[in-house]
Amino acid sequence: MGRYLVAAAITIMSASGTIAAHAQTGAETYKAKCMMCHAVDGSASTPAGKAMKAIPFSSPDLVKASDADLIAATTNGKGKMPAYTSKLTAPQIKDVVAYIRTLQK
Repeated sequence: MGRYLVAAAITIMSASGTIAAHAQTGAETYKAKCMMCHAVDGSASTPAGKAMKAIPFSSPDLVKASDADLIAATTNGKGKMPAYTSKLTAPQIKDVVAYIRTLQK
């Protein structure tokens, strides 16, 4: 019976490790989906960001915006920013917002 418990524990640990390995972090998602407009540092200084008139993340309005506001803007779109509801999962959007907060410091 002990061997079966060890085998089950190894299987569970392997599966959870695989899931974690495949999960994108907020930084990876930002790089793949956001950086082309918002720039590596959140300054919105890219050609696309300038054309879309993206607001830098250091803007006082974005610094004081709640996480819920940023999640809603990313999920539903705002201004010229498209909605990402069908492109990112809710956890990915939450992770991106957490990463954006690191760019504001």
